[in-house]
Amino acid sequence: MIKKILVANRGEIAMRVMRSCKEMNIDTVAVYSEADRTSRHVLYADEAVCIGPAPSKDSYLVIENIINAAKQTGADAIHPGYGFLSESAGLVKRCREEGIIFIGPSAEAMEAMGDKITARKTMIAAGVPVVPGIQRDLESTEEVKKVIEEIGYPVIIKASAGGGGKGMRVIRKEDEIEEAFTTAKSEAISSFNNGTLYIEKYIENPHHIEFQILGDNFGNVIHLCERECSVQRRHQKIVEESPSPMMTPALREEMGQKAILAGKAVNYSGAGTIEFLVDDDGHFYFLEMNTRLQVEHPITEEVLRIDLVKEQINVANNLPLRLKQSDIVQKGHAIECRICAEDTTNNFMPSPGVIKQLTEPLGIGCRVDNYVYEGYEIPVFYDPMIGKLIVWATTRAYAIKRMRRVLYEYKITGINTNINYLRRIMDTSDFLKGKYNTGFIEKNNDFLLSTKYESSQSETEDIAIITAYMDYILNLEENTPKTNDNRPISRWREFGKRNAMLRI
Repeated sequence: MIKKILVANRGEIAMRVMRSCKEMNIDTVAVYSEADRTSRHVLYADEAVCIGPAPSKDSYLVIENIINAAKQTGADAIHPGYGFLSESAGLVKRCREEGIIFIGPSAEAMEAMGDKITARKTMIAAGVPVVPGIQRDLESTEEVKKVIEEIGYPVIIKASAGGGGKGMRVIRKEDEIEEAFTTAKSEAISSFNNGTLYIEKYIENPHHIEFQILGDNFGNVIHLCERECSVQRRHQKIVEESPSPMMTPALREEMGQKAILAGKAVNYSGAGTIEFLVDDDGHFYFLEMNTRLQVEHPITEEVLRIDLVKEQINVANNLPLRLKQSDIVQKGHAIECRICAEDTTNNFMPSPGVIKQLTEPLGIGCRVDNYVYEGYEIPVFYDPMIGKLIVWATTRAYAIKRMRRVLYEYKITGINTNINYLRRIMDTSDFLKGKYNTGFIEKNNDFLLSTKYESSQSETEDIAIITAYMDYILNLEENTPKTNDNRPISRWREFGKRNAMLRI
């Protein structure tokens, strides 16, 4: 059985994995770049190893540095988290060569599903519906024109090795072809070191629905129901929820079975995600498979009361799945908001810097997955997401109310964040009704970026902060040296006492 796990990642996902390891009495090893020396995951782990300079290409993306850190500390397993090397077949193969357990699928499954063209071919063979398009590399703009003649506008060019919205361009008319092809290829090379492109029909404003699957090494695969991920900006998810408000029991059953077929087609083991595009009529198409844990996995954990990291570790320990499909029943509703250090009033520019004050929300049904603390300096080198705020409640309506409350309680100063922007999403009519798709941000952009809304919120908070500080100063002045208790006396408490006496 696994005794020590090296977490080949940083930030909140490293903390998330380590917490489950702690509950399983498994020792943990953190790896960190020179910029992450004081990150919380480094302080939390049992051991920590510096793996290089701040840039990811010199640290978190260097396979040999990860392998050497595992060998140096005696780690018998590696958990990749998400991002970085989480979908690197090369890392899986190196682990195999060194006798280190990789907590995730096989290299063969990664290679089959990591390349989008190969994944499309695999899904077609497995009987999973895919978006109309081609299953080969695009070599020129002339070839793009020929494909468009067959399937019609609009289309989308995608990087075969891509993800996260990079290497993607939508084409709606002929004069956009050349620029879209050139920029998509350039971005694909710079982001993934792979310029392979393919093309498919662009479905206007679909729902982005993903199904979590779980497989073991004995051929068992189950699905863990769906997540609605349609609140996106530039193909990046912002808010996710489960169950999806557009889902019906019949559609869930059909899509879940196709997700299982997709997993079995590549002998999948561990946790993975099958992503679909769904139109308003319930027609769905395979988009891609993520052969790793997803950022939004906590909402699945909340509605199913399952720890996905522990399930991953159990599979890596060569144990059969302890769950059957009949055990999977969603209870209540969960919503996740991604908390980012960014300036929403300045085109969402990253906002690194020192956190001066941090107040995290508490209370029933509230979960915070993050890695920051007061005095911590957010580095400039990585993704601006600093944490995730997750709520659970018995119904969707209650979950939205709870998310409003915890977003109000979440206070971070010293940097800009998207918290006010997330609050506005919770107040948007389309979101409240559950009638939204991937066009949500564009449709509601004026309201979401309204300075009037933000200034009214800020004014209220400023007044509260000023009032609290004035009260603190006045309390200090009223302290009397005649008593042994030198703590400040609350004016609000004294006011309450006087009112109580008057009522008596």
